[in-house]
Amino acid sequence: MTSLRRFRCDDLFRFNGVNLDKLTETYNLNFYLQYLARWPEMCLVAEGPGKSMMGYILGKAEGQGENWHGHVTAVTVAPEYRRQGLARKLMVVLEDVSEKVHNGYFVDLFVRASNALAIGMYKKFGYVLYRRVLGYYAGEEDAWDMRKAMPRDVEKKSMIPLGRAVRPEECESD
Repeated sequence: MTSLRRFRCDDLFRFNGVNLDKLTETYNLNFYLQYLARWPEMCLVAEGPGKSMMGYILGKAEGQGENWHGHVTAVTVAPEYRRQGLARKLMVVLEDVSEKVHNGYFVDLFVRASNALAIGMYKKFGYVLYRRVLGYYAGEEDAWDMRKAMPRDVEKKSMIPLGRAVRPEECESD
């Protein structure tokens, strides 16, 4: 049985099995601690029998005006627990918090342009390819900014593809 709970500081010492994946970004300790302090309601762990960490999600609320949104910074599931719907469960909670707690217009995330499997998964969750971000990953690989409108975005303006690629610094104002 899987349970979802808030990500805690001591989880940082237990998540190597989840993070040891070439497609998962690993950040410095202060980065994680900042998220846990500022957006604890958007940082969750999926835990299995024996308290094993199966996966986690880190998110935040950001933007201004109609760009106020929830952002998925990281969602990852350990290889041995994939294809069980854990990523969907984690995403649903973050989307609910983005909508009901933060009243966001949309939820967005960045995914490696080469990660067709993840792009397909996010599309199944209702996300669209909004814009390509050139050199997002260490200046070497492009990302897709994918978005899903929340009920506040009645006209779903946030999901209308931009139609042109952008540089990472252009994303800062969103």
